[in-house]
Amino acid sequence: MLKVGITGGIGSGKTTICQVFEVLGIPVFYADAVAKQMMHTDEKLKQEIQVLFGEQSYTDEGYLDSKYLANIVFKDKKKLDKLNAIVHPAVFNAFDHWVLKQRHVSYVVKEAALLFESDSHKMCHYSVLIKAPLDLKIQRVMQRDHISLEEINLRMSRQFTDEQKQSMADFILINDEQKLLIPEVIALHEHFLKLDKGKYCRAFL
Repeated sequence: MLKVGITGGIGSGKTTICQVFEVLGIPVFYADAVAKQMMHTDEKLKQEIQVLFGEQSYTDEGYLDSKYLANIVFKDKKKLDKLNAIVHPAVFNAFDHWVLKQRHVSYVVKEAALLFESDSHKMCHYSVLIKAPLDLKIQRVMQRDHISLEEINLRMSRQFTDEQKQSMADFILINDEQKLLIPEVIALHEHFLKLDKGKYCRAFL
């Protein structure tokens, strides 16, 4: 089965584009959402997080204290790397199991903010990068997450730049709210549908 990875910096709008693929009937694995869910529910992962970041990483009711953890890892790259080192393998495994459950589809999509940073693009046949102007990304994140510009810049600094990602991506979509994106998504969708298993062709754009 063809696997397509979709990524983009914070505020790029990758989730919105993935929802278009879902409307077209393509299953989407939202890696970041799965990671958050597993950090709340996977007992082994919860124990590892508590060992690394203290018991206060979770509330008395057993829920992840996301603000506490984010305040630690986004200020210290080494600690963020340690967190990713235990979370990413768990999500990779979840993705593999999820793919096995998909039936009667030509391809699946994996949405991941750290597709390239985590090397999970190597598990996909193609990768699609969603780009957007910096000021627009910042505006979207501030409206969505209600966090400060300082926090946004700090989180952006923990991801590859668009230039780095662009050099690794197979396809690029510009989500600047000026260009019509749905026709481009449909064109990509039709292209992926035409690919025969084991005969993936990269000639498109």
